[in-house]
Amino acid sequence: MIKDLTINATSREGVGKGPTRRLRMQGMIPVAVYGEGSQPVAVAVSAKDIANILRSDTGHNTIFKLAVPGASGAEPATVIIKDWQVDPVRGRLLHADLLRLSMTTATRVRVRIETMGEPIGVKMEGGILELQMRELDVECLPGDIPEDIEVDVAGLNIGDHVTVADLVFDRDKIKIFVDPHQIVAGVLAPRMIEEVVPAAAPVEGEVAAEATGAEPEVIKKGKTEEE
Repeated sequence: MIKDLTINATSREGVGKGPTRRLRMQGMIPVAVYGEGSQPVAVAVSAKDIANILRSDTGHNTIFKLAVPGASGAEPATVIIKDWQVDPVRGRLLHADLLRLSMTTATRVRVRIETMGEPIGVKMEGGILELQMRELDVECLPGDIPEDIEVDVAGLNIGDHVTVADLVFDRDKIKIFVDPHQIVAGVLAPRMIEEVVPAAAPVEGEVAAEATGAEPEVIKKGKTEEE
């Protein structure tokens, strides 16, 4: 999705952990810009600007402008976020790769799959909706990149599923790279709950285990950890 948004980049000075750490202390992150037959450029961009794009409705498929320093008189580059790195502990953005785009050249991106409706098998039969695919690789012109790709799951009963062939998108403009028979989502039967069988009463005057020759039953205490 194209947005009327221009982000300003600044030159990066130095490489390695020291300069990168100082950059992040200033609220910036290192960014690599590449593609469209031009040499890769290393710049710094506001971490907040990139994070806001990733959190937007169009996410990493947002097409925006990047004003690169040193490109005097040149138009800002049209770019898309191709990759990014996040600190797994603090959750802050660490790095991003931006891909230059031509609006007349097809590009390959990953698009989120959005399920529509509540399955009958979940609402009426207590089943569980299992998603086997959450994104789909597609190729299209930048202006045709969809915000998401929809699939209707409302009519699914327990044991039913939908495939890539059931996804809703413009197949004349968007090319996919997976088998149309590949399963996207399905409704599973609810998990069986094990019932605790009470232990047999002991035989009078004897220990039950000795009387029956069976080992005593172990009763588990506490809640089972949910996955």
